[in-house]
Amino acid sequence: MLSRTVSVACRRALGLSPSPSRASSALSHLNGLLEAELDSIRGAGTWKSERIITSRQGARINVQGSAGAILNFCANNYLGLSSHPAVIQSGIEALDRYGAGLSSVRFICGTQNLHKDLEDKIAKFHQREDAILYASCFDANAGIFEVLLTPEDAILSDELNHASIIDGVRLCKANKYRYKHLDLGDLEEKLKEAQKHRIRLIVTDGVFSMDGDVAPLKEICDLSEKYNALVFIDECHATGFLGPNGRGTDELLGVMDRVHIVNSTLGKALGGAAGGYTTGPKAVVALLRQRSRPYLFSNTLPPPVVGCASKALDLLMDSNVIAQTMAAKTKRFRSRMTAAGFTIGGMNHPICPVMLGDARLASHMAEDMLEQGIYVIGFSFPVVPKGKARIRVQISAAHSDQDIDQCVEAFLEVGRKHGVIS
Repeated sequence: MLSRTVSVACRRALGLSPSPSRASSALSHLNGLLEAELDSIRGAGTWKSERIITSRQGARINVQGSAGAILNFCANNYLGLSSHPAVIQSGIEALDRYGAGLSSVRFICGTQNLHKDLEDKIAKFHQREDAILYASCFDANAGIFEVLLTPEDAILSDELNHASIIDGVRLCKANKYRYKHLDLGDLEEKLKEAQKHRIRLIVTDGVFSMDGDVAPLKEICDLSEKYNALVFIDECHATGFLGPNGRGTDELLGVMDRVHIVNSTLGKALGGAAGGYTTGPKAVVALLRQRSRPYLFSNTLPPPVVGCASKALDLLMDSNVIAQTMAAKTKRFRSRMTAAGFTIGGMNHPICPVMLGDARLASHMAEDMLEQGIYVIGFSFPVVPKGKARIRVQISAAHSDQDIDQCVEAFLEVGRKHGVIS
């Protein structure tokens, strides 16, 4: 007994666990719980594997284990700028001039002139007063609501908003109202209930990423003005290609001067590297710089990422030709798939969900599509609701008409094999 007491005392003196057997027992218990959960995911057919790409992002990619070039129809590379030569060169030049990174947050020693230049460019592009950069739009959404809203305020959020918005809403202390998806009647009822609060903020995706449906922003803005509320939109799946000049859903629907705050990403259409931002009134941006935790406690965006995004915005502001090609390509895919008997969700957006319902079916069809030379992924719970599994196809300006036709032909063959179409 004395030797055991001495041993325990020695271990404590060394800062070690007093009982290695207890520690291993706790870890074993945790591993057992986790393995059971992992087995349940596999059993439900919702296991998500990660394919390994061995090339640049683009309309055609190389995939480990597959021979030859594969047509990629599931990237957020809407404008095809992820591997654009001018975008890559701008990143190289920023790396050479400004280095790999800042090793700092913005307010200490992490702000370079290229960060401020990009923020100015973003504000100009969206026709807003100011902008602030984040490491991702997830961070931008996580860092805004708790700064702007107090327990005296109310936030009204669409029930199918992106996970990052949901997490951001959870972090804030405002009174929370969740309205039914795209349901203006329910939103109005919630606005009536929220009249007792100091500030009312309506929060919605401009485009909902899983379904490709577009928020009715004109009507939402009508309600916001009727009930003295503010409007916030997440434009990750709209910035760069929706609207006459690619400015997004608010431009598409003619309400740029009625939407108050926009969050979006640099990691999709605008070069596809990383980064997000908030753009809106100067006072909002100024307060975020002082109090937004993801901004204050995260390293600044690396210069090469900033350089790439800045060039992507230059290309977009110089010409809207690339953005304007998207509508015809999207229509081509949607019309041919619908004519073949597939159910395509959403509206006339490059996100084209091929609705299948069953998670295993979506997964198996995606694997068969890869064998046909088409890279797509099955989406299932918890990414989408149970019973609404689908293959989400995304059209890019980099796709040719021939690419789209090849994708449709592959769906026809695989769809017949699995009895989805006759």
